[in-house]
Formats: sequence, C-alpha cells, structure tokens
Amino acid sequence: MAYIPHFSISASLLSEVERIAALRERIQSATVDLGSIPALQKEARARNVHASTAIEGNTLTLEQVRELDEGGTPAHARSRAIARMQREVMNCFAAFRQVEQNISLTPIRQEHLLELHRILAGEVMDQGEAGAYRMIGVRVGNYFPPPPDAVSGLMFELLEWWNTAATKLSPALSFAILHHRFESIHPFADGNGRMGRALSLWELCRRGFDAQRILSVDEFYWEDRPRYYKELDAVRRAGDDLSAWLEYSAEGLRQTLERTWLRIQSIQGSATKKLALRPRQQRLLHLLRDQGSMAPNEIWSALSISRQGAMDLLKPLIAAGLVEKVGGAKTGHYVLRNL
Repeated sequence: MAYIPHFSISASLLSEVERIAALRERIQSATVDLGSIPALQKEARARNVHASTAIEGNTLTLEQVRELDEGGTPAHARSRAIARMQREVMNCFAAFRQVEQNISLTPIRQEHLLELHRILAGEVMDQGEAGAYRMIGVRVGNYFPPPPDAVSGLMFELLEWWNTAATKLSPALSFAILHHRFESIHPFADGNGRMGRALSLWELCRRGFDAQRILSVDEFYWEDRPRYYKELDAVRRAGDDLSAWLEYSAEGLRQTLERTWLRIQSIQGSATKKLALRPRQQRLLHLLRDQGSMAPNEIWSALSISRQGAMDLLKPLIAAGLVEKVGGAKTGHYVLRNL
C-alpha cells in the first residue's frame, strides 16, 4: 500500500511559498560570487546541530557546540552527563556530514537510513540499538506509534514516496511531509527527533533548494519547542491532515531564509570592494550579528587574541564598510553596518 499524504493548499500556504521562492532567488543571486560560503556552511551546520540537540534537552551552548566542531573540549566537561551531551553533539555533526556526502544519492534505501541512525545515535541510546529499527512499543506523549512489526513496511512505503512522488512536489512541501511522516512512524527506539530533522534537511539539499547547505531550519523549531510539539501532534488530532503542519513548516522555512539573508548581508555589508575574509574575521562578523555590538575587550576575549590582534582583524572590516565603531574613546563599541 503506497503512502499518500493528505493536505490542501490554503491561501496562507501559497503566500508563504511565494515569499520563500523570492527569498531563495535573492540568496542565490547574492551567493554566486560570495567567497565566504564555506564559513556560512560551517555556521549553518553548527546552528542546526545545536538546535536539534537542544530540542532533545542537550544544554551545551552554541559556542560550546562550535568549539566541539573545531576539535576542542569545553573545560567544564567532566561529568558523565556533559560527556554524553558532547557525544550527542559530535554524533550529530557526523550525521550532517554524512548527509552532505550523500546529497546526490538516489534512490535512498533503508540501509542508508540505518547507517545514518547508527552514526547519529551511537553510544547515546537510552534504549534499543543504534542503526536498527525498534523491537519495542513506544509512546510519545499521548501518541502510540505503530507496533514494531509494522515499522519496516511503513518505512519502505515512506521511502518509495520520497524517491518518487515527493520529487513532483515543491521542496518547501516535501521536506515538511517527510519530517512529519517519519516522526509518526517513529521507527527507532531513540533518536527519532534528530533523525527526522536531519532527513528533512537532506530533502532540501538533494532537491537543490539548499544546494549550498547554508540554511539552519532547526533553529525555528528549537526557539519555540512547545509550538513545535503542538504542531506535530495537531496533525494526528486532525486525522492526519497535514495542511496546518505545512503552513507551520513553510513559516519556519521563510524565517530561516530571512535570517540567512541577514547573515549574508553581515558579510557583504556595504563593502565597495571584495574582501577575502579570514576565518576569525568571519567569526567576528557572526558574533557581532548575534550580539548586536561588542566592546574591544569583549572581542579579544571571545576570539582568544590580543588587543592588537583584534585591531588587525577590525581595521580591514571597517575600511570595507562592514563594521563601524560607535561611542567615545572609552565607551566605544563595534557594530555591523547597514543591518
């Protein structure tokens, strides 16, 4: 029996899809010659990993997640609980890299999903086995997913839809349908949330919607987790009608594109000439974007560099029109321009 998603296209959803298309076109035009795409990719990956693990209760900060991605270990990470959270984050990074390496993979089969789950959930499973469908019944709030003996067949149907019918839909719809259906089947004993969100990002990448891998949709879900869970559950209460879920997911995708556009502007700024940004300059621009403004001592502390090192980073950014100093000699701080 084939999987057939049920939904209707409302005026609100159509409006969101149109805005999404316009934003995506703007971003694509801006990034054609943008030399900082690797930095944007790295930032998006860190934000997705932080958000997806935080949704599940991981308390590591975005800065700590970035540090782990760069091979570091937070100084306070000595307890068993922190060590587990670190492993969860590193697994998530590895899973996203696995997705990136298989963007053009077609068709996607069950063994590919099992391998991705093995990477994502290895050594952090509360129950069950990483890389294997569950052999136990589970409960998610008030929802009881299908029994274990139905999981493999339902996943086969979902993969059949993903490899065929999904390709005829806009990625702005198919990524959301894939996400919800996977969560409804709940095929693994643990790690389904992280896995479902990874698959939805995989869909955006393999369909070419996020071919540059610079979107961090998971931030939208994390910032209002109660609403995220409520919207997931509302589909089941509506008799598996996905219409409201598609509107919610489109809203999240549109907000993600808006934020990505802001990050691109923070790098481009009002520069009149091209500037080859060094990694620390890219990180500084993201810090200024996230924090609004920073005093000189906050900059060299955040980047672990000397005062002179901070000025060496800032001077080219100021000359290029990306950053400006506001305030007096003693109270001055640095901000991004034209945001």
